[in-house]
Amino acid sequence: MTITSPPGQVPSPLAAPKPAKQKGGGFLRYVITRFLLIIPTVFILITVVFFLMRVTGDPITAALGGRLTPDQLAARIHEAGYDRPLFIQYFEYLGQIFTGNLGRTLTDNTAVTDILTTYGAATLELAINAVLVALIVGIPLGLVAAKFRDRYPDAILRVLAILAYATPVFFAGLLLKLIFGVWLHWLPIAGRAGWQTELQLTTLQAPTGIYWLDALRSGNMEAFVNVTQHAILPAIALGLLTGGVFLRLVRTNAIGTLGREYVEAGRSRGVSEFRLTTKHAYRPALIPIITVMGMQIALLLGGAVLTETTFEWKGLGFKLAEYLTARDFVAVQGIVVLLAIIVAFTNFIVDVLAALIDPRVRY
Repeated sequence: MTITSPPGQVPSPLAAPKPAKQKGGGFLRYVITRFLLIIPTVFILITVVFFLMRVTGDPITAALGGRLTPDQLAARIHEAGYDRPLFIQYFEYLGQIFTGNLGRTLTDNTAVTDILTTYGAATLELAINAVLVALIVGIPLGLVAAKFRDRYPDAILRVLAILAYATPVFFAGLLLKLIFGVWLHWLPIAGRAGWQTELQLTTLQAPTGIYWLDALRSGNMEAFVNVTQHAILPAIALGLLTGGVFLRLVRTNAIGTLGREYVEAGRSRGVSEFRLTTKHAYRPALIPIITVMGMQIALLLGGAVLTETTFEWKGLGFKLAEYLTARDFVAVQGIVVLLAIIVAFTNFIVDVLAALIDPRVRY
Protein backbone atom coordinates (compact mmCIF):
# COMPACT_ATOMS: atom_id res chain seq x y z
CA MET A 1 0.00 0.00 0.00
CA THR A 2 1.33 3.44 -0.90
CA ILE A 3 0.94 6.21 1.70
CA THR A 4 0.66 9.70 0.28
CA SER A 5 0.95 12.98 2.16
CA PRO A 6 -2.19 15.13 2.46
CA PRO A 7 -2.34 18.10 0.10
CA GLY A 8 -0.21 20.99 1.24
CA GLN A 9 1.78 18.93 3.71
CA VAL A 10 5.55 19.45 3.68
CA PRO A 11 7.35 16.28 2.58
CA SER A 12 9.32 14.47 5.25
CA PRO A 13 13.06 15.20 5.33
CA LEU A 14 13.59 11.45 5.46
CA ALA A 15 11.99 10.98 2.06
CA ALA A 16 14.33 9.85 -0.68
CA PRO A 17 15.54 12.83 -2.71
CA LYS A 18 14.85 12.92 -6.39
CA PRO A 19 17.88 12.14 -8.52
CA ALA A 20 19.55 15.29 -9.74
CA LYS A 21 19.45 15.85 -13.44
CA GLN A 22 22.77 15.80 -15.21
CA LYS A 23 23.68 19.32 -16.14
CA GLY A 24 24.14 19.99 -19.80
CA GLY A 25 27.43 20.83 -21.37
CA GLY A 26 29.32 17.86 -19.89
CA PHE A 27 30.80 16.94 -23.25
CA LEU A 28 31.76 20.54 -24.04
CA ARG A 29 33.46 20.94 -20.65
CA TYR A 30 35.33 17.70 -21.22
CA VAL A 31 36.56 18.82 -24.66
CA ILE A 32 37.67 22.24 -23.35
CA THR A 33 39.47 20.64 -20.39
CA ARG A 34 41.27 18.14 -22.59
CA PHE A 35 42.27 20.88 -25.02
CA LEU A 36 43.65 23.10 -22.27
CA LEU A 37 45.70 20.19 -20.94
CA ILE A 38 47.61 20.20 -24.23
CA ILE A 39 49.34 23.45 -23.23
CA PRO A 40 51.18 22.22 -20.09
CA THR A 41 51.87 18.86 -21.75
CA VAL A 42 53.59 20.44 -24.75
CA PHE A 43 55.36 22.98 -22.50
CA ILE A 44 56.85 20.22 -20.33
CA LEU A 45 57.91 18.21 -23.40
CA ILE A 46 59.58 21.23 -25.00
CA THR A 47 61.42 22.03 -21.76
CA VAL A 48 62.67 18.47 -21.28
CA VAL A 49 63.81 18.14 -24.90
CA PHE A 50 65.58 21.52 -24.84
CA PHE A 51 67.65 20.83 -21.72
CA LEU A 52 68.41 17.21 -22.73
CA MET A 53 69.79 18.48 -26.03
CA ARG A 54 72.07 20.86 -24.11
CA VAL A 55 73.55 18.16 -21.86
CA THR A 56 76.29 17.46 -24.41
CA GLY A 57 77.08 21.15 -24.93
CA ASP A 58 76.09 23.57 -27.65
CA PRO A 59 74.73 22.10 -30.92
CA ILE A 60 77.36 23.68 -33.18
CA THR A 61 80.28 22.12 -31.32
CA ALA A 62 78.48 18.74 -31.40
CA ALA A 63 77.77 18.95 -35.13
CA LEU A 64 80.82 20.78 -36.50
CA GLY A 65 83.50 20.25 -33.87
CA GLY A 66 86.69 18.92 -35.47
CA ARG A 67 85.77 20.26 -38.90
CA LEU A 68 86.33 23.94 -38.10
CA THR A 69 89.24 25.78 -36.58
CA PRO A 70 88.75 26.98 -32.97
CA ASP A 71 88.32 30.58 -34.16
CA GLN A 72 85.73 29.59 -36.80
CA LEU A 73 83.90 27.44 -34.26
CA ALA A 74 83.82 30.26 -31.71
CA ALA A 75 82.54 32.68 -34.35
CA ARG A 76 79.72 30.28 -35.34
CA ILE A 77 78.77 29.75 -31.68
CA HIS A 78 78.67 33.50 -31.03
CA GLU A 79 76.68 34.13 -34.23
CA ALA A 80 74.06 31.56 -33.21
CA GLY A 81 73.91 32.90 -29.66
CA TYR A 82 74.96 29.65 -27.96
CA ASP A 83 77.52 31.45 -25.79
CA ARG A 84 74.76 33.25 -23.89
CA PRO A 85 73.29 32.00 -20.57
CA LEU A 86 71.23 28.83 -20.99
CA PHE A 87 67.98 30.26 -19.66
CA ILE A 88 68.15 33.18 -22.10
CA GLN A 89 68.52 30.66 -24.92
CA TYR A 90 65.58 28.70 -23.50
CA PHE A 91 63.17 31.65 -23.37
CA GLU A 92 64.28 32.76 -26.82
CA TYR A 93 63.56 29.25 -28.12
CA LEU A 94 60.07 29.36 -26.56
CA GLY A 95 59.43 32.63 -28.33
CA GLN A 96 60.51 31.12 -31.65
CA ILE A 97 58.18 28.15 -31.18
CA PHE A 98 55.20 30.42 -30.48
CA THR A 99 55.86 32.10 -33.85
CA GLY A 100 56.06 28.71 -35.61
CA ASN A 101 59.85 28.80 -36.00
CA LEU A 102 61.39 25.48 -34.92
CA GLY A 103 64.85 26.43 -36.13
CA ARG A 104 67.07 25.47 -39.06
CA THR A 105 69.26 22.42 -39.38
CA LEU A 106 73.02 22.87 -39.11
CA THR A 107 73.99 20.25 -41.70
CA ASP A 108 71.84 21.38 -44.65
CA ASN A 109 70.35 24.71 -43.42
CA THR A 110 66.76 23.49 -43.87
CA ALA A 111 63.86 24.84 -41.84
CA VAL A 112 62.47 22.14 -39.54
CA THR A 113 58.92 23.03 -40.64
CA ASP A 114 59.98 22.31 -44.24
CA ILE A 115 61.13 18.85 -43.13
CA LEU A 116 57.61 18.22 -41.84
CA THR A 117 55.97 19.24 -45.11
CA THR A 118 58.48 17.21 -47.16
CA TYR A 119 58.68 14.00 -45.14
CA GLY A 120 55.65 14.11 -42.85
CA ALA A 121 53.28 12.52 -45.38
CA ALA A 122 55.52 9.44 -45.63
CA THR A 123 55.38 8.89 -41.87
CA LEU A 124 51.62 9.48 -41.87
CA GLU A 125 51.21 6.91 -44.64
CA LEU A 126 53.28 4.37 -42.71
CA ALA A 127 51.28 5.02 -39.52
CA ILE A 128 47.95 4.57 -41.35
CA ASN A 129 49.15 1.33 -42.94
CA ALA A 130 50.41 0.06 -39.57
CA VAL A 131 47.12 0.89 -37.82
CA LEU A 132 45.20 -0.98 -40.55
CA VAL A 133 47.41 -4.04 -40.02
CA ALA A 134 46.96 -3.77 -36.24
CA LEU A 135 43.17 -3.62 -36.56
CA ILE A 136 43.01 -6.45 -39.11
CA VAL A 137 45.18 -8.66 -36.90
CA GLY A 138 44.02 -7.58 -33.45
CA ILE A 139 40.22 -7.47 -33.68
CA PRO A 140 39.40 -10.80 -35.41
CA LEU A 141 42.07 -12.77 -33.56
CA GLY A 142 41.03 -11.20 -30.27
CA LEU A 143 37.45 -12.36 -30.85
CA VAL A 144 38.68 -15.84 -31.76
CA ALA A 145 40.76 -15.98 -28.58
CA ALA A 146 37.71 -14.94 -26.53
CA LYS A 147 35.54 -17.55 -28.25
CA PHE A 148 38.02 -20.34 -27.40
CA ARG A 149 38.91 -19.03 -23.96
CA ASP A 150 41.46 -21.17 -22.06
CA ARG A 151 41.75 -23.64 -24.94
CA TYR A 152 44.58 -24.27 -27.39
CA PRO A 153 43.65 -21.53 -29.92
CA ASP A 154 43.44 -19.00 -27.08
CA ALA A 155 46.78 -20.06 -25.61
CA ILE A 156 48.52 -19.95 -29.00
CA LEU A 157 47.10 -16.51 -29.83
CA ARG A 158 48.10 -15.09 -26.44
CA VAL A 159 51.67 -16.28 -26.94
CA LEU A 160 51.73 -14.78 -30.44
CA ALA A 161 50.37 -11.48 -29.08
CA ILE A 162 53.15 -11.31 -26.50
CA LEU A 163 55.76 -12.11 -29.16
CA ALA A 164 54.34 -9.45 -31.50
CA TYR A 165 54.49 -6.81 -28.76
CA ALA A 166 57.88 -7.83 -27.38
CA THR A 167 59.78 -8.33 -30.65
CA PRO A 168 61.89 -5.26 -31.53
CA VAL A 169 60.62 -3.52 -34.64
CA PHE A 170 64.00 -3.53 -36.37
CA PHE A 171 64.40 -7.29 -35.76
CA ALA A 172 60.91 -8.00 -37.13
CA GLY A 173 61.71 -5.82 -40.14
CA LEU A 174 65.01 -7.56 -40.86
CA LEU A 175 63.33 -10.97 -40.51
CA LEU A 176 60.54 -10.01 -42.93
CA LYS A 177 63.06 -8.64 -45.42
CA LEU A 178 65.11 -11.83 -45.21
CA ILE A 179 62.14 -14.19 -45.67
CA PHE A 180 59.90 -12.38 -48.17
CA GLY A 181 62.50 -10.31 -49.98
CA VAL A 182 65.78 -12.23 -50.06
CA TRP A 183 64.65 -15.86 -49.87
CA LEU A 184 61.23 -15.85 -51.57
CA HIS A 185 61.63 -12.71 -53.74
CA TRP A 186 57.94 -11.91 -53.23
CA LEU A 187 58.12 -8.30 -52.07
CA PRO A 188 60.52 -5.33 -52.36
CA ILE A 189 62.62 -4.65 -49.28
CA ALA A 190 63.37 -0.91 -49.51
CA GLY A 191 61.78 2.37 -50.48
CA ARG A 192 58.21 3.58 -50.74
CA ALA A 193 57.84 2.76 -54.46
CA GLY A 194 59.85 1.97 -57.57
CA TRP A 195 61.72 4.94 -58.99
CA GLN A 196 59.43 5.21 -62.03
CA THR A 197 56.31 5.08 -59.88
CA GLU A 198 57.78 7.60 -57.45
CA LEU A 199 58.54 9.97 -60.32
CA GLN A 200 54.97 9.67 -61.62
CA LEU A 201 53.41 10.33 -58.22
CA THR A 202 55.65 13.23 -57.21
CA THR A 203 54.98 15.09 -60.46
CA LEU A 204 51.19 14.99 -60.05
CA GLN A 205 49.33 18.26 -59.64
CA ALA A 206 48.83 19.00 -55.90
CA PRO A 207 50.00 15.61 -54.58
CA THR A 208 49.08 14.62 -51.02
CA GLY A 209 52.40 12.85 -50.45
CA ILE A 210 50.55 9.67 -49.45
CA TYR A 211 51.46 7.48 -52.39
CA TRP A 212 48.57 5.02 -52.39
CA LEU A 213 46.08 7.89 -52.15
CA ASP A 214 47.77 9.78 -54.99
CA ALA A 215 47.77 6.61 -57.12
CA LEU A 216 44.03 6.15 -56.54
CA ARG A 217 43.33 9.82 -57.26
CA SER A 218 45.17 9.62 -60.57
CA GLY A 219 43.55 6.28 -61.48
CA ASN A 220 46.97 4.69 -61.94
CA MET A 221 46.34 1.15 -60.72
CA GLU A 222 49.80 -0.04 -61.76
CA ALA A 223 51.32 2.57 -59.46
CA PHE A 224 48.87 1.59 -56.70
CA VAL A 225 49.96 -2.06 -56.91
CA ASN A 226 53.62 -1.04 -56.83
CA VAL A 227 53.09 1.22 -53.81
CA THR A 228 51.12 -1.49 -52.00
CA GLN A 229 53.88 -4.04 -52.57
CA HIS A 230 56.45 -1.69 -51.05
CA ALA A 231 54.16 -0.85 -48.11
CA ILE A 232 53.33 -4.42 -46.99
CA LEU A 233 56.51 -5.34 -45.11
CA PRO A 234 57.00 -2.00 -43.27
CA ALA A 235 53.31 -1.96 -42.31
CA ILE A 236 53.46 -5.51 -40.95
CA ALA A 237 56.69 -4.87 -39.02
CA LEU A 238 55.24 -1.78 -37.32
CA GLY A 239 51.60 -2.91 -37.19
CA LEU A 240 52.29 -6.16 -35.33
CA LEU A 241 53.68 -4.10 -32.46
CA THR A 242 50.25 -2.56 -31.85
CA GLY A 243 48.32 -5.56 -33.15
CA GLY A 244 49.50 -7.65 -30.19
CA VAL A 245 48.13 -5.01 -27.79
CA PHE A 246 44.79 -4.88 -29.62
CA LEU A 247 44.49 -8.67 -29.63
CA ARG A 248 44.83 -8.96 -25.87
CA LEU A 249 42.58 -5.94 -25.29
CA VAL A 250 39.77 -7.24 -27.53
CA ARG A 251 40.07 -10.72 -25.98
CA THR A 252 39.72 -9.38 -22.43
CA ASN A 253 36.74 -7.16 -23.21
CA ALA A 254 34.99 -9.74 -25.40
CA ILE A 255 35.27 -12.32 -22.60
CA GLY A 256 33.66 -9.83 -20.20
CA THR A 257 30.87 -9.09 -22.69
CA LEU A 258 30.17 -12.77 -23.45
CA GLY A 259 29.54 -13.35 -19.74
CA ARG A 260 26.86 -10.68 -19.39
CA GLU A 261 23.19 -11.39 -18.83
CA TYR A 262 21.89 -10.24 -22.21
CA VAL A 263 24.36 -12.56 -23.96
CA GLU A 264 23.28 -15.45 -21.73
CA ALA A 265 19.67 -14.62 -22.57
CA GLY A 266 20.49 -14.77 -26.26
CA ARG A 267 22.23 -18.06 -25.73
CA SER A 268 19.17 -19.50 -23.99
CA ARG A 269 17.05 -18.46 -26.96
CA GLY A 270 19.25 -20.46 -29.31
CA VAL A 271 21.31 -17.64 -30.83
CA SER A 272 24.47 -19.12 -32.36
CA GLU A 273 27.86 -18.56 -30.71
CA PHE A 274 29.16 -17.06 -33.94
CA ARG A 275 26.40 -14.42 -33.94
CA LEU A 276 26.89 -13.71 -30.23
CA THR A 277 30.64 -13.22 -30.73
CA THR A 278 30.56 -11.19 -33.94
CA LYS A 279 27.54 -9.01 -33.19
CA HIS A 280 26.89 -8.72 -29.47
CA ALA A 281 30.50 -8.91 -28.21
CA TYR A 282 32.06 -7.08 -31.15
CA ARG A 283 31.00 -3.47 -30.59
CA PRO A 284 31.56 -3.27 -26.80
CA ALA A 285 35.04 -4.73 -27.32
CA LEU A 286 35.94 -1.90 -29.72
CA ILE A 287 35.42 0.95 -27.23
CA PRO A 288 38.67 0.32 -25.29
CA ILE A 289 40.60 0.22 -28.59
CA ILE A 290 39.59 3.82 -29.32
CA THR A 291 40.72 4.80 -25.84
CA VAL A 292 44.06 2.99 -26.08
CA MET A 293 44.67 4.23 -29.63
CA GLY A 294 45.94 7.57 -28.32
CA MET A 295 48.58 5.87 -26.19
CA GLN A 296 49.65 3.76 -29.15
CA ILE A 297 50.27 6.79 -31.39
CA ALA A 298 53.48 7.63 -29.50
CA LEU A 299 54.49 3.96 -29.74
CA LEU A 300 53.87 3.97 -33.50
CA LEU A 301 55.89 7.15 -34.03
CA GLY A 302 58.75 5.76 -31.93
CA GLY A 303 58.64 2.52 -33.90
CA ALA A 304 58.48 4.48 -37.16
CA VAL A 305 62.05 5.71 -36.61
CA LEU A 306 63.37 2.14 -36.61
CA THR A 307 60.96 0.93 -39.30
CA GLU A 308 61.79 3.75 -41.70
CA THR A 309 65.51 3.22 -41.16
CA THR A 310 65.21 -0.54 -41.69
CA PHE A 311 63.20 -0.22 -44.92
CA GLU A 312 64.73 3.07 -46.14
CA TRP A 313 61.28 4.61 -45.93
CA LYS A 314 62.04 8.30 -46.26
CA GLY A 315 59.86 9.87 -43.61
CA LEU A 316 60.39 11.89 -40.44
CA GLY A 317 61.89 8.90 -38.62
CA PHE A 318 64.38 8.31 -41.43
CA LYS A 319 65.47 11.96 -41.37
CA LEU A 320 65.65 11.95 -37.57
CA ALA A 321 68.05 9.00 -37.69
CA GLU A 322 70.17 10.82 -40.30
CA TYR A 323 70.39 13.97 -38.17
CA LEU A 324 71.23 11.91 -35.09
CA THR A 325 74.10 10.31 -36.98
CA ALA A 326 75.29 13.76 -38.08
CA ARG A 327 74.91 15.02 -34.46
CA ASP A 328 72.70 17.83 -35.75
CA PHE A 329 70.94 18.45 -32.45
CA VAL A 330 69.07 21.52 -33.71
CA ALA A 331 67.31 19.31 -36.27
CA VAL A 332 66.78 16.52 -33.72
CA GLN A 333 65.34 18.97 -31.19
CA GLY A 334 62.98 20.49 -33.75
CA ILE A 335 61.72 17.14 -35.08
CA VAL A 336 61.21 15.68 -31.59
CA VAL A 337 59.27 18.78 -30.47
CA LEU A 338 57.22 18.55 -33.65
CA LEU A 339 56.42 14.89 -33.04
CA ALA A 340 55.52 15.66 -29.40
CA ILE A 341 53.04 18.32 -30.54
CA ILE A 342 51.54 15.87 -33.06
CA VAL A 343 51.17 13.20 -30.35
CA ALA A 344 49.52 15.68 -27.95
CA PHE A 345 46.95 16.82 -30.51
CA THR A 346 46.33 13.24 -31.69
CA ASN A 347 45.66 12.16 -28.11
CA PHE A 348 43.19 15.05 -27.79
CA ILE A 349 41.31 13.92 -30.92
CA VAL A 350 41.24 10.30 -29.73
CA ASP A 351 39.95 11.37 -26.31
CA VAL A 352 37.14 13.33 -27.93
CA LEU A 353 36.20 10.35 -30.12
CA ALA A 354 36.24 8.07 -27.07
CA ALA A 355 33.93 10.48 -25.21
CA LEU A 356 31.53 10.52 -28.18
CA ILE A 357 31.42 6.72 -28.30
CA ASP A 358 31.30 6.10 -24.54
CA PRO A 359 29.76 8.97 -22.49
CA ARG A 360 31.15 7.43 -19.26
CA VAL A 361 34.61 8.70 -20.29
CA ARG A 362 33.52 12.30 -19.74
CA TYR A 363 32.76 12.00 -16.03
